[in-house]
Amino acid sequence: MNRRLVGVAAALALIAVAGLGAAAANPTLLITGYDTATVEAVDGETGETLATVEARVADGFVKRYVGLSATDDLDAGEGMLFVHADAAERAYVMRDMAFPLDIVFADANGTVTTIHEAAPESRPLTRYEGTGRYVLEVPRGWSERHGVEPGDRLVIDRS
Repeated sequence: MNRRLVGVAAALALIAVAGLGAAAANPTLLITGYDTATVEAVDGETGETLATVEARVADGFVKRYVGLSATDDLDAGEGMLFVHADAAERAYVMRDMAFPLDIVFADANGTVTTIHEAAPESRPLTRYEGTGRYVLEVPRGWSERHGVEPGDRLVIDRS
């Protein structure tokens, strides 16, 4: 009976190690789904709505690490909203990306601090830096098309 339990325990340990190896090689296996949020870009002076996107919310380490790298493209009204615990200096890269993005950094109040236009690239990866609690990634050119610039605000509805 003891030998059987040892064999079962060894098999379970082997399965666990294989699972961890697979997750390390492909972190998307750890993601079970994304909440979504409506993100409205609002003019910082007039309060006028400039644009609205439906964004997948990346609010945990694995989701933020994977980001949009497992995505083939985004429609014009889609994006990903990265949510951090606090506003801080951050750097984003275009790891394994298939398409270009605008990367919009916003502080804890939603005020846009920095916008980068980023293209997929090979190593070494360019670091796109900014200060933010929130980072919105949208199709490249979105900010320019809608007149979104630093000082405007992102209003986030996660209901």
